[in-house]
Amino acid sequence: MLCYVAASRSPFGRLVLVSGPEALFADRAVEGLRQQMRSEAPGVEVSEIEATRLDSGKLVEITSPSLFSSQRAAVITELENLPPELDVDLVNLATAQVPDLAVIAVHHGMPKGRALLEKLKSAGVEVIECPALKPWELPQFVSAEVKRAGGSIDAGAATALVDAVGHDLRALAAAVAQLVSDGEGGPITVDHVSRYFGGRSEVTSFAVADAALAGRPGVAMEQLRWALATGVAPVLITSALASGVRGLGKLITAGTGQREADLAREVGVPPWKLKSMRSQARGWDQGSLASALKAIAIADADVKGAADDASYALERAVLSVSRLRH
Repeated sequence: MLCYVAASRSPFGRLVLVSGPEALFADRAVEGLRQQMRSEAPGVEVSEIEATRLDSGKLVEITSPSLFSSQRAAVITELENLPPELDVDLVNLATAQVPDLAVIAVHHGMPKGRALLEKLKSAGVEVIECPALKPWELPQFVSAEVKRAGGSIDAGAATALVDAVGHDLRALAAAVAQLVSDGEGGPITVDHVSRYFGGRSEVTSFAVADAALAGRPGVAMEQLRWALATGVAPVLITSALASGVRGLGKLITAGTGQREADLAREVGVPPWKLKSMRSQARGWDQGSLASALKAIAIADADVKGAADDASYALERAVLSVSRLRH
């Protein structure tokens, strides 16, 4: 299940495993479980500890009956760092099903500690998955966040917010909270997003790349000068250029007849981006894209110290990329 959904039943009498790389989802899962426990047992005593700080004595201490509460809960974070000699003890806790004890274990989804995860799953624990979202899923996340905050947003505005803020879920959640809080009661629109976040460097750098890949040198140079004037780091611009060229390369070589969602997944972009990329791609082939990547690589080295004038290096790269489009 997605981890921002509550556990299927009471956390007491069992172990619940929160697993996956997305820290925002994991934090929300743990907080949801805490609220669920407190609604059932307002006086529950909750102990939270990193797995690396556990030994057998400490594990017994945080999972034994308390003098101050009839219900006890243990939240063990960074489970991948649990000392191996405690694996058996934790699996035993999972199978013991102590009625007044809840154990919540949080694993970051990395290979380390995977054997313990499999043992816990074999013991029948409930797993709350916290997956990393794909780029094309981020607008859906934004829409869900807005709805969760009591607002509404149109699809274009959700996409614009992802473009403006980037792929970090905490940053997106904070941006949503600001937009909903400062909103005027109606749906969030592209204009609202532009008003609050239009100056973000991620947007500006990709605007430079989009204009260059579309073969519009005048617009690209205008966007570049604006980006540099507003303090955008040169490496963000070369990164956006390289990302755009690689995306076009994947689009050009992708198999035909695919569904939009499958093609977007293969190219590594959200589905809404395919329309503009197809328009750009009409003027590119593999040879010109290779030449563009070479020009961008030279500029990237220059802005990282190989040349004295980063601005000139970027101008040269932007003009070269723009003119390579047929």
